[in-house]
Amino acid sequence: MFCVDVHHHYFPPDLKLDKQATNQTLGWKSPDGVLDWSPELSLRAMDVAGVDVSILSFPAISQGQPGSANRHETRKRNIYVADICKRYPDRFGFFASLPFLDDVEGCLAEIAFAFDSVKADGVAISSSYGEGQEAKYVGHEHYSEIWNELNKRRAVVFLHGTQTPSSTPVPHPWLGVPITEVGNETFKAAAHLVVTGRKRSYPDVKIILSHMGGTLPILACRVAVLSNYMGCNLTPNEMLDDFKTFYFETALSAYGPNLQSIEAFALPDHLLFGTDLPAISNKSAQWFTSQLNEHYALDTLRLKKVMHENALKLFPNKRPSVT
Repeated sequence: MFCVDVHHHYFPPDLKLDKQATNQTLGWKSPDGVLDWSPELSLRAMDVAGVDVSILSFPAISQGQPGSANRHETRKRNIYVADICKRYPDRFGFFASLPFLDDVEGCLAEIAFAFDSVKADGVAISSSYGEGQEAKYVGHEHYSEIWNELNKRRAVVFLHGTQTPSSTPVPHPWLGVPITEVGNETFKAAAHLVVTGRKRSYPDVKIILSHMGGTLPILACRVAVLSNYMGCNLTPNEMLDDFKTFYFETALSAYGPNLQSIEAFALPDHLLFGTDLPAISNKSAQWFTSQLNEHYALDTLRLKKVMHENALKLFPNKRPSVT
């Protein structure tokens, strides 16, 4: 079955990370070789996983400083990944990175470059930008011009939760930030977009939430009722309707009860396939894919929609000659 993975990371050669220090900070064990990434590494992982096309994105990073250096670094990475997609047009697409979002002018320039010059399939953003009390979630009014431009372009946006530590960032060596916090950050960003009215104001932006929205399917009703009580002028039903307009991808989340929950919550054509390769091991990715296949074992038509048909509505240029 043809397969499109909308959650696949790349790590450019200019990314200077101390693997040991980074892993200690996040409480995560990176797979061998992933920080020395090459397109061939991803192609091998895709072949093992049965993935035909991957939409590449740079991992979510919320820290940084707006300015010319950040703009230059972002442009360099977008050119790098665009060149890879030209080399392997049948295997890769990409979500363009944006500069640190507080740099609105720089983001608008990079959106134009991404769509008009290097033909990106969409843009990738983090759930928030900045640290501590200075952090802004993506629904902040400071980013309105960015959302307005993305809406004009009817853009696809891949929203990934940031590696934001909580007050207990690593409660156990086996419960690091990527495991315990990223899903919550995805939910918080989506909720912020809904309660601020941004999701409703920019209906032509198609936002894909990583990891099936994290905790969103469970907590959306809590937000809808209690945020209305706290003063949000949207009704609970209006907020729930807005939550349902997000797209959701299955990386690290495809498990029977979770899939039942998202099927009951999301719009029918808004569930996409994702793996999070190569930031996780092939073995881990395959566990979730096997759960997905098992869940839809008696409904191959629904499985086809998740594996590629829903994605091809967003990325029609990735359509194979025969599906």
